[in-house]
Amino acid sequence: MGLQDIIRFFLPKEDHFYDYLERQAAFAHKGATAMARFSENGTTAGEASAAVQDYEHAGDEVVHAMEEALAKTFVTPIDREDLQKLSSELDTVLDLANGAIRACVMLGVDKPTEPMSKLIHILVRCTEKMDEAMPQLRKHQYGDLVEVARELRKIEKEADVVYRDAISKLFKDPSIDAKIIIREKTVLEDLENAIDQCDSIADTLANLAIKNG
Repeated sequence: MGLQDIIRFFLPKEDHFYDYLERQAAFAHKGATAMARFSENGTTAGEASAAVQDYEHAGDEVVHAMEEALAKTFVTPIDREDLQKLSSELDTVLDLANGAIRACVMLGVDKPTEPMSKLIHILVRCTEKMDEAMPQLRKHQYGDLVEVARELRKIEKEADVVYRDAISKLFKDPSIDAKIIIREKTVLEDLENAIDQCDSIADTLANLAIKNG
């Protein structure tokens, strides 16, 4: 047992760090859900982008609060490096989701293609799992975190199949205009990157479970 572990045993836990992570996961899920409303009930890319950006800004405020708290706190409930890493990864998911919907606005995607819609809804599923998982960290339910990590990896593999098939069809169809290829490839890549980041969070959750369980 290291010095930090001994100190943690005797001193009160700074549980507000878990609050930050839970709020970030909730914002990531709300941002993905807001993006999923694109093309539904007449929601435009611009309207969806504005909603996602609001959540992205709210998430940034939590990141800053986490960083300030880490700088002022000697004893943290889990290693400060792990707290900072997980916070950064959650923030990146929301940043990438925001980038994807902004690309739709910038490149004139009036309605998501079927592969785009599939990836958006996969991202919603991933962020929902992360939102459900964060309270388990506070409760030290490490077995549940390992299970969530497995589910996230499984969902990410679904996204890989959708992405690869969509990109393959884009480049194999000679009738598709080059501008359309660039536009759709850009949005698909942004969505795939956001989902890949959820896979990175799966690794982090599994490592936390092994380290602290």
